[in-house]
Amino acid sequence: MNATLDLLRTRRSVPPMRLDGPGPAPAELDALLTLASRVPDHGKLAPWRFLVIAGEARVRIGTVIADTYAADHPEADSGRLDLERARLAHAPVVVVVVSRAGPHVKIPEWEQVLSAGAVCMNLVVAANAAGYATSWLTEWYAYDRRVLDALGLAPSEKLAGFIHIGHPQEVPGDRPRPVLSDIVTRI
Repeated sequence: MNATLDLLRTRRSVPPMRLDGPGPAPAELDALLTLASRVPDHGKLAPWRFLVIAGEARVRIGTVIADTYAADHPEADSGRLDLERARLAHAPVVVVVVSRAGPHVKIPEWEQVLSAGAVCMNLVVAANAAGYATSWLTEWYAYDRRVLDALGLAPSEKLAGFIHIGHPQEVPGDRPRPVLSDIVTRI
């Protein structure tokens, strides 16, 4: 089996709280983002973009997440607010993939959305191939307009995923995968 197939066979998501530094240096991250952007893109629209959250920004955005949660859950205790505040603070680098899909005279919006998903998966695979571990998450705050505004997303943009990148404290075992006969129909 070649290295690419072996990586796809063995890749595992690692929860962000189990990711440590160091993360990719800026030049290495740029190389990973370049690879991530090499996806099917009907019409060459690049219907996605990246936000890189590293260093102090992880804490700053985490405070926005915690404050937003507290506004909606006044009963939340300090433990829960600490959890919300730390959402982006575990992995040394978090890349936000933003979907810019929208109406187009020729390119269906659904194809643009799929392209953003392909960018997320390419980034996950590229980072894993470079020796990092990843976790692709959304969570509630990926859909909260107040958090999206704090991240600078336009009203027409959506968050395709937070890609947490770091080194694993431990690699988790595999989870149950679908049985092929349950998900394949041959016509």
